[in-house]
Amino acid sequence: MTEMTIRVVLVVGLYVFIGNSGILSFGHVSFMSIGAYAFVWISCCTLPALKPLYLPGLPIVLQETALPSPAGIAAAAALAGGSALVIGSILMRLSGTAASIATFSLLAGQYALFRNWTGVTGGTSSLANVPVFMNSAIGTLLAIGAVLIAWLHHQSRYGLMLRAARDEQTASKASGVNVWLVRTIAFGLSGLIMGVGGAMQAGFLGIVTVDAFYLDVTFLTLAMLIVGGSGSLSGAVVGVIALTAVTEMLRRFEVGIHLGDALLALPRGFQEVGLGIVMILVMIFRPAGIMNGRELTVGHFRLKR
Repeated sequence: MTEMTIRVVLVVGLYVFIGNSGILSFGHVSFMSIGAYAFVWISCCTLPALKPLYLPGLPIVLQETALPSPAGIAAAAALAGGSALVIGSILMRLSGTAASIATFSLLAGQYALFRNWTGVTGGTSSLANVPVFMNSAIGTLLAIGAVLIAWLHHQSRYGLMLRAARDEQTASKASGVNVWLVRTIAFGLSGLIMGVGGAMQAGFLGIVTVDAFYLDVTFLTLAMLIVGGSGSLSGAVVGVIALTAVTEMLRRFEVGIHLGDALLALPRGFQEVGLGIVMILVMIFRPAGIMNGRELTVGHFRLKR
C-alpha cells in the first residue's frame, strides 16, 4: 500500500504535464531523483556525522544540517519544482516529438551528472541511514495532496488554456493563450510533485542510489499513466491501482504458489512480460486507457473535463 501511494504521487505528477499538454515526457523522473537527493541533503542520515563522510562535496552548511523529515519533503518539492521551472522555460519552446526527445536527453544528462558527481550525490554508491518515515497513512495523505494539487491546476485558467493549446494550438494562440507560459507552469508544477515522490521513495526505502531513478521507473510510471488513460486524473490513479495489482500478483507467482505438493511458479522477470501484455491488450481494446478520458464521479461531484 505504501509503495502504491508513492506511485500515485509520481503518476499524478506526470499527468499534470503530459495529460494536460499532450506532450510525452521521458524526463520527469529526473525531478524525482532531485527530490530524493534534496531530502538526503536536508534531513540525511539518522547519524548526522555520516554526512561529511558520504558527501564531502556538500557545502558545510548542508553537511551540518539534519532537519526533520517534513522539512526534507518541503526542500525536495522546492528544489525539484524550481529546477523544473528553469528547465521547462527552455524546453517548452519545443513541441511534439522534439520536446519528447529533449526530455529524454534531460533524463540521460541528469543521470550521468549524478553518477559522476561523487562528492555531492555519492556517485554509484548507495546512501544509507536515510530517515525512514513513510507508511501507508502518510503515503495516503501525500497522495491525496498530490491529487488535490492536480485537480486545482486542472480547474484553473492555466489548466484550461493548456488543454486548449493541446487540442488546437493555432486557435488557442489566436485567442491570446501564451502556450509557452502555460506549458512551463505545468512542467514546473509536475516537477514539484515528482520531487515529493522522490522524497517519499527515499523515506520508504531508507537508501538512495542513482540507479533507482532511471529507465525502469520511467517506463513503469508512463505505463501506469497510459493504461489508466492520460486524458483524465482518475485514469492516472486507476492505472496505478490496476498495474500494481497485476505486478503484485505476478510477483507472488514468481515466488511460487503451493498447490498441494506441487509448486506453481513463473520464470523470473515475468513481471515485465506481464506488464507488456497488459499494455498491449489495453491499447488494442481501449486505446484511450481504462478510463477513456472520463472522470470518476462521487455523488453529484464530478471533475470537469
